[in-house]
Parts: sequence; structure tokens; C-alpha cells
Amino acid sequence: MLLMRTFKILPHERGLLFREGQFEGLLQPGKHRFADPFFRVRVEKVNVREAWFEHAQLDVIVKSGRLGKDARVVELKAHERGIVWLDGRLERVLKPGRYVLWTVFRDVRVDVVDLRAAVFAHRDLAEVLATGAFDGEARAVDLKDRERALVWRDGRFERVLGRGLHLIPTKYHDVKVEVVDAGKGRFEHGELAAIQKAAGAQEALEWLAVEPGHAAVFFKDGAHQATLGAGKHAFWKDVGQVRLFTVDLREQVVDIQGQEIMTADKVTLRLNAVVNFRVADAVKAATVTDDYRQALYREAQLSLRAAIGTRDLDALLAAKDEVARELEGQLKDRATAFGLEVIALGIRDVILPGEMKDLLNKVTEAKKAAEAALITRREETAAMRMQANTAKVLEHNPTLMRLRELEVLEKVTQKANLTVMLGEKGLADRVVKLL
Repeated sequence: MLLMRTFKILPHERGLLFREGQFEGLLQPGKHRFADPFFRVRVEKVNVREAWFEHAQLDVIVKSGRLGKDARVVELKAHERGIVWLDGRLERVLKPGRYVLWTVFRDVRVDVVDLRAAVFAHRDLAEVLATGAFDGEARAVDLKDRERALVWRDGRFERVLGRGLHLIPTKYHDVKVEVVDAGKGRFEHGELAAIQKAAGAQEALEWLAVEPGHAAVFFKDGAHQATLGAGKHAFWKDVGQVRLFTVDLREQVVDIQGQEIMTADKVTLRLNAVVNFRVADAVKAATVTDDYRQALYREAQLSLRAAIGTRDLDALLAAKDEVARELEGQLKDRATAFGLEVIALGIRDVILPGEMKDLLNKVTEAKKAAEAALITRREETAAMRMQANTAKVLEHNPTLMRLRELEVLEKVTQKANLTVMLGEKGLADRVVKLL
């Protein structure tokens, strides 16, 4: 008769089935019968209400892969540590090795810490550190609200740490931690370029590159902190209200286009002007007005209207440069309040209505015609005066008169054939024949 053996496994138990000393599997609660005439089957009952499973053949049992879902296998390498939580409570910190925990009646969580990593963060890190399990293997850094930490590993910058408690492994690397005060808002450091590329830098810092010829006005919580020149600058986030205004310090130009203005003699004209300026006080330019270019444009408009409105058209056209100098002086005083320096102001174009152009052209034409007639009369008078003087000279000098006649005769002979007989009298009395 075949010998049957029966094993009863209770709900809080599991059975380790061995046949001829070899592990074959895990028995679930219930009755299990095996044909075992030679007593080669052995079952070891394990209480799974106990979290930890320890056994002389633990390695063989784990490698078989037959523990199923009732157990959690944890294998830690030399550079790893395991933080075990049972039902939400810290149980212990595991060293390298192989461990098995029953998960039937418990909530089991294992957080693996890699000691080769740069930093380890955990919401319950304070409780973990209280066990002393990481003493000599890691450094704890507790950063307050205004503090940040720069982590250097093996001489190279690794990362930026924000506020809170951090665990920094030191077992396998040479670690240096630099704690800095972020309360000032601005972050200054000699290795700014390397820090910008590292982990955590973009989350912790705001970056600004100021181009040559520009300046950045830095405010924290509404107060001016500094005016920064060209270069790269960094500012801590979450330490207050930080505002940055970039200002162009180079010479700039504002075009005052198509301003319709009425002169003192009721002539409406359009005027184009240009203002050259630069920012002399970056703080004023950023705080006095929301747009200093627009403010300067508006003041230039008002100054133009005030200056042109008090002059007649003729006076304006005759003294544009003088008007420009007057406007420049007025605008300089006002621009100073905006932190600006007016370098020059010029009136570029004065555009008149079409009918006014025709009238001015007619006036100009009449003036020029009168000037031409006057010049003609002056020249004729001068010529007649010279002729009268010449006649007087010839009257008192007969010889000079004869020479003058010969000159005339020479010119005539170049153009016609002449028969001339000369005597004692003058040429006019002796001309016989002209061909």
C-alpha cells in the first residue's frame, strides 16, 4: 500500500517543501498530501506574520524563484543600503547582502540608497539619520529657508541643493559642501559657468546675461540692490520678489515723425525731428517712468509745439538751427529727470501744405525777379557811367580817340571788305565805301 503523507498549513503559515533535501516550492494554506513511502518529503512551516524570513538555505530558496508573491527579496550590493519600512514605520537600515521579507500581512517598502550617488533625499530622512546607520558613510546637510548648498565631488561641481534635509554620500568620493546665504537674492561665485550647467541650477537659480553696452538694474522686494554691468549674473529663486530691468547704455535715436503744429501766424505745418540721447542714470531710467524712450518722445513733442507755436513761419524757416538749439536746451532739463542725457536735437524736415508751398514759391519768385531787375538796373547805370567817363577822356585826348577808331576798324575788317581813305580828319569823316 502506497504511503501518503498529509501536511496542514494554517492561514498565517507557509510551507517550505523539500524533497530529498532539495527545495521544491512554497505551500499555501490548506491540506497537502504527498506519496512518500520513503519519507523523502519534508515540509517546514514558517510563520509569515513575522516580517523577516531567515533560513540556513536562504540562498538556494531565493535562487529557485519559487517564493512567489508572498515574499519580497532584497539584494543589496556593496555600494547600496536599504531602508526598510513596515506598515509605514521605519524598521531598519540594511547593509549589503540578501534579505527576504514576508508581505502577506504587512505593507513592506524598501528604499535603496546608492552611496555612489551625489545626494539622497527622503521625506523621512531625519528619522533615518537618527538610527546612525549612515555614520561615516554620508553627510547630512540641513538647509534653512535662506540657505542653499553647493556640492563639489572629487574636485568637480556636482549640484545645487535647495532648502531641506539632504544626505550626501561620502564613502566613495571626496565631497565638499559649501553652504551659502540666498537671502540677498543675488548669487556671486567664481565658478558661475560650471554651476549653471550642473543639476539643480536651473530650478534654484534665475540666470541673466547682460550684453556689452547694457546694464541690469536689480531690485529685491522693491528696493534697489545693485546696477550690474555686462556679463553673466545669477539670482536665487523663492527668496523674495526679484525684479531685473535691462537698460541700453549706448547712444540711441528717437525719430519725432510727422508732428502737425500751428505757427503763431496760423500756418499748419508738419515737422520731423530727431533726438540723439543715451542713458546716464540706469536706476532713474528704470524707476521714474515705465518706458523712458516713450517719455522722451512725449517731452520732445511738447517742446516742439511750444517752440513752434510762438514763432511766425518766416522766422521759423529763417532760424531752424536756432530753434533746434533752444529745443535741445529745454529737452535736456526734462530728460535729466528720466535719467537720460540728450546729446543732440535736430529739425530734419519742415513740410508745408500744398497751397502754402505755391504761395511761398510765388513770393520767392517775385523776390528773385525784383532782385534780378535791380541788379540789371545797377549794371546798366554802371555801364552808362563808365561810357560817360570814357567820352570825357576821348574828348580831351584826340590821339587816344584815333587809337580807339583804329581798334574799331580792325574789328570791322575781320568781318567785311572795306575801302578806306584816311586824311587829317577822323575815321567817321573819311569812310568812302563799305562792301
